[in-house]
Amino acid sequence: MKQILNTLYVQTQGTYLRLDHDTLQVEIEKQKALQMPLHHLGGITVFGNVLVSPFLIHRCAEDGRSLVWLTEHGQFKARLAGNTTGNVLLRQAQHTALNHALVPLDIARYIVAGKLQNARSVLMRAAREAKQEGDRTQLSQAASIHAEAIRKTEKVEDLEKLRGIEGYAAKAYFGAFTAMVRHHRAAFAFTERSRRPPKDPINALLSFVYTLLANECIAACEGVGLDPQIGYLHALRPGRPALALDLMEELRAPLADRLVLTLINRGQITPDDFIERPGGAIHLHKEGRATLLQTYQKRKQEEVFHPVVDTKVPFGLIAHTQARLLARHLRGDLPTYQPFIWR
Repeated sequence: MKQILNTLYVQTQGTYLRLDHDTLQVEIEKQKALQMPLHHLGGITVFGNVLVSPFLIHRCAEDGRSLVWLTEHGQFKARLAGNTTGNVLLRQAQHTALNHALVPLDIARYIVAGKLQNARSVLMRAAREAKQEGDRTQLSQAASIHAEAIRKTEKVEDLEKLRGIEGYAAKAYFGAFTAMVRHHRAAFAFTERSRRPPKDPINALLSFVYTLLANECIAACEGVGLDPQIGYLHALRPGRPALALDLMEELRAPLADRLVLTLINRGQITPDDFIERPGGAIHLHKEGRATLLQTYQKRKQEEVFHPVVDTKVPFGLIAHTQARLLARHLRGDLPTYQPFIWR
């Protein structure tokens, strides 16, 4: 198990990052603002007009350190790809699995079951904490739909039908999402999912956190030696990190969605933290992003019990743990892929 390391998020426009021997220097307006040992960092994510020196880019590529470029408002643009790591036989097994109809379905079935169970746990916890009977009823009904969907995944024999079951449960989940919002409900009400661009504050928050989580899952796949683009639940498309999106499904509700709800319900993020861009896109402003990134970093350090490895694991290492479990299954060391179940 690798040690969990911090991700440095840089969003001050005009910042310059450079390498000084084995340390990272952060300069703002030609003045040193921060210096830290490079080995303390697991990744660097920069927003907008942030410059990175060629030597720092080279060092990150050599070390296998994640380096991600996002727009100022958090939309993904690029990711550094260094030397391919891992055993070529593992990647061969990953690709070969696609040629066996039952293997992708079996892996996808466990991924969906894990996602549905975790979403159901979030709904049930919210129902217990709800103060209004209407919210409690709506959340309980959505949880019941998830329970039925989990039972259906055990018998489904077609990948498209499995995706349909997942989609039906997701519709119920987001249909009850507003019932989990306790503060500024009118401003953060969920009506429909909008991504590119997000059209309201709740979608802006979800899209931002999902982008962060997706990059964590890509790094987890690459760290284990898996190809992030060869997945089993998500359809294969050019440039799409299908496997990373597969692994992300189990973490959406317990990590990303609960983080968003915590920020709203504790009043850490308010409607004043958003700006509207031309064309109707809604984005977090700089201060709101800073609050979210700090909370996200802390959440990654929280330990949760992982029933498969039978120990507590930091949330930030769950994706890496799942990638390792999938690799073991593909190599034939485990009979099935076991999803992460949050309790």
